[in-house]
Amino acid sequence: MTTTRAVWFFVLALTAIRLSMLATTDLEFDEAHYWMWSERIAPAYFSKGPGVAFAMRASTAIFGANEFGVRFFSPVLAAATSLLLFYFARRLFSATAGFCAVIALNATPIFNIGAFLMTIDALSVFFWLAAMFTFWLALEKSPRFSWYWPLTGLLIGFGFLSKYTNAFELVSILLVLALAPRLRQEFARPGLYSLFVIFALCTVPPIIWNAQHAWITLAHLRSRGGVEQGFGFHPGEILEFLSAHFLAYSPFLFLALAWGVIGSWRRINQQFKVLFLMWFGLPVFVFYLLLSINKSAASNWDGLAFFGFGLLAIYFWWKRVETSVPLQLCAGVALVVGLIMSVIALNTDLLRTAGYELSRRDPTDRMRGWKTATGAVEKIRNDLEAKLREKLFLIADARDRASEISFYLPDKRPEGPGHPPVYIVESQDLVNQFSFWPRYDEFVESKPGVPRPEDEVYTEESGINPFVGRSALFIRQGEKGHAPHNIRAAFESTELVATIEVQRYGRVIRTWQVFLCRGYRTLPL
Repeated sequence: MTTTRAVWFFVLALTAIRLSMLATTDLEFDEAHYWMWSERIAPAYFSKGPGVAFAMRASTAIFGANEFGVRFFSPVLAAATSLLLFYFARRLFSATAGFCAVIALNATPIFNIGAFLMTIDALSVFFWLAAMFTFWLALEKSPRFSWYWPLTGLLIGFGFLSKYTNAFELVSILLVLALAPRLRQEFARPGLYSLFVIFALCTVPPIIWNAQHAWITLAHLRSRGGVEQGFGFHPGEILEFLSAHFLAYSPFLFLALAWGVIGSWRRINQQFKVLFLMWFGLPVFVFYLLLSINKSAASNWDGLAFFGFGLLAIYFWWKRVETSVPLQLCAGVALVVGLIMSVIALNTDLLRTAGYELSRRDPTDRMRGWKTATGAVEKIRNDLEAKLREKLFLIADARDRASEISFYLPDKRPEGPGHPPVYIVESQDLVNQFSFWPRYDEFVESKPGVPRPEDEVYTEESGINPFVGRSALFIRQGEKGHAPHNIRAAFESTELVATIEVQRYGRVIRTWQVFLCRGYRTLPL
């Protein structure tokens, strides 16, 4: 069997296994929230572009609004990313190096999690690597113009519409062209500018949406980066950022990667391949490293850097490993450890099967108990509606619970076109995407049958609130006594009617309080 066939067999077999696992857990709350986006297609959203919403809309249209339908593209994109990596590494180095790169990638815990959960990262890494590859192909044909230039711009644009960090690829391209003397003439040729024009066209939808919505994404990104309250030097945050990578990429694989990148630095001005790969990794990594001086970034935020870094490490190590039995043993141990960590990250029950009990909170609880807890909420609502003889609308304390309950409610019952099945607590602050969907605290035009202009806002003087006088159920996490002030002030009375506990292996993984809120009257101005 040739190396190429072996890679295809490995990737297809692994994809079949991943597809078979998609419905084995509940959705993680980001997945549930993105599913809500897919039900309300828009040019952009509170924190991201529309890429993940369009992908989920396509997969759920085929397979239905279930765990398999929501997650379908995640293992498919992981397979496509693996094959792209193989063909790119084969073109850069050799088929053997490409095979090693694919094995290492699929032994990495963070990639395996991303091949299971459908989030923005699955799309982001695919488009990043695809654009790297087509840019390399464009450079191979230089100085002749080729369609790889605008195609690269399109791929970066699609990546940007999935995750705004993908725009860093433009920085990488400019640095490669500027730092390689023989390529500086590309600044005077049309290829580069066709790339930028196509990319610019892809930015139009989120720019228009943000212009219409108070540029909320910029405010969110400032808050997310921890710079809203000022910038300070916190060495502990840097250590936390770096140490998180040892878990996300597995200790030995990350150590080998870091060693390979550092060891390649001295060749950056001697070999173009090293320069190319280095500058497709450094800008993203350095950006988040600098942010982590103030507040630690999550280990997946700089994930785009690790395709350039990973190929650099493969280039640094693979010939050394081929000629050294001790290094081959070390590589085998690193891959096995990474694979074991990946399997445990996806299914911690294997630890319990082996007789080991987790002393800390199980990270997979994020994918457990949502359907069961939502079923209990549905029963409470049905029982109370039969008793009170009125319909109850639902409010949750956070977008995570609101999204999960919205997904798992058998009878979603939205109050009107575009309304979510579950609202979040009313607030004047724009806190997430729920702030831009119809809300229970909104006033609408008082004359029935007359369309409401999109740019008109109704107040208590010129409109009505159709929820006034109605009752609701408020659901929140934990056991905290009274309902929050915004709920108590907005309703005539609030009463704790139930506490829902979801247990797993004798341990409580989810506790919700359910309040009956009677007589909505809107918050006082």
